Amino acid sequence: MTRYIMTADLRRCIGCQTCTASCRQTNATPPGVQWRSVLDIESGEFPDVRRSFVPVGCQHCGDPPCMHVCPTTATYQRADGLVEIDYEKCIGCGYCAVACPYQARHITRRIDFAYSATPMANESARFDERRMSVATKCTFCMDRVDAAKENGLTPGVDPEVTPACVNSCIAGVLAFGDKEDPNSKVSKLLEETQHFRMHEELGTDPGFYYIWDKK
Repeated sequence: MTRYIMTADLRRCIGCQTCTASCRQTNATPPGVQWRSVLDIESGEFPDVRRSFVPVGCQHCGDPPCMHVCPTTATYQRADGLVEIDYEKCIGCGYCAVACPYQARHITRRIDFAYSATPMANESARFDERRMSVATKCTFCMDRVDAAKENGLTPGVDPEVTPACVNSCIAGVLAFGDKEDPNSKVSKLLEETQHFRMHEELGTDPGFYYIWDKK
């Protein structure tokens, strides 16, 4: 079996938001919608204060609560572990957004553009009417992953079939690959480091691992 996951090395993240910008560019998300964002967290007390940056988004859970509450089965889980949305089935009820403990779901009810009511040329060219009034979220760049099978490439190794946020990260924070492949980069990272998953105690089996120290 294949289980695609992502890892984020919190020791490396500098909060540059390049992953966020890359995601927006690649997926043409509307203003105010960020499938990949970075939390800016302060901890400690003066003068021992620490600032941490944490990339967040859809966790592509092994047991996704968003899928279980969907009344139309629009949200589904693929055999490779990716949690996706069928826009044709989604009715925009928002149940999934309420059920998601990671606040990773977005529903756009009206058309907005970056600078005015008139779209720029690139906004017009990339506008996807299917995403209006339906739930949307990070897909782990599903289209790239699917292209890997057709071209004999490996997600997480070959940039063409690796999520845009991973490719763009200037500090090497993000990694992507098959957790079930012992030779994949993500498997080796998990073997060599101490890590955690967000809200793991809820039993969602998140597919996003946060590295915080060496083992």
